[in-house]
Amino acid sequence: MIIYGSVVSPFVRKLLGYLGEKGIDFELKGVGLGDPDPGFQAASPLGKMPAMDDDGFLLADSSAIIHYLEAKQPEPALIPADPRERGQVIWWEEFGDTVFAACSGKMFFNRIVAPKFLGREGDLAAAAAAEAEELPRLLDYLEGAIPASGFLVGDRLTLADLAVASPLMNFRHCGARVDAGKHPKIAAWSEAILSRPSMAPWIAKEERMMAKVLGG
Repeated sequence: MIIYGSVVSPFVRKLLGYLGEKGIDFELKGVGLGDPDPGFQAASPLGKMPAMDDDGFLLADSSAIIHYLEAKQPEPALIPADPRERGQVIWWEEFGDTVFAACSGKMFFNRIVAPKFLGREGDLAAAAAAEAEELPRLLDYLEGAIPASGFLVGDRLTLADLAVASPLMNFRHCGARVDAGKHPKIAAWSEAILSRPSMAPWIAKEERMMAKVLGG
C-alpha cells in the first residue's frame, strides 16, 4: 500500500497514526501542494491529501481511506460497533477535520505554508483572528469534554483521539502551544496520544523538517 501525503498535514498525520495502530504496512510517498507526481494525481484527482493506492484501488481523503480500511481490517477496532460510541467517534472526527483543523489551517497556512513553501505573504490578520477568537473557544470546549478515562470515547483509543490530537501539532508549529495551566486535561491527553508508538516517529520526523523550514 502506498500513501501519498506530507507529514505536516493533520489529515495525513491522523491516517499515519491510524495505520500504525492497526498494524497495516504501507509506504509513505511524500508529496506537496499541487505535486505533479503521476501516482498522486491518479489517486487524488482533486489534489486532496492523503491519497492511497492499495494494490490498484485508488482513494483520496483521510476519512474515506480510514473507513475503507476499517471495513477491510476490522480488528483492532478504532471505530466502535456500539451505536452511541460510533456516533461520538464520527462527531469527534468531524470536529477534528472540519473545525479544529480549519482553525489551525488559517494559522499554519498564513504563517508558514504561504511564506516558507509558496514564497508569498500570508494573511497574518486572518491567522491572528483565528488564534485570538476561534482557538480559545475550541480549546475550552475540548477541555470540558475529555473524560476521566483519558480517551475521548469509551475507555480506550479510538479514531476520535487521533483525529482531534493531530491538528494540535499544526498549532504547535505556529507557536500556539496548549497552556497546561489553562487546559490541563488537553495537555495531558494530547501528550499521551501524540507520544504513542504509532505517532511518535512521524512527529519526530515532522519536527526535524519544520526546524529546518523555520530556521531557514
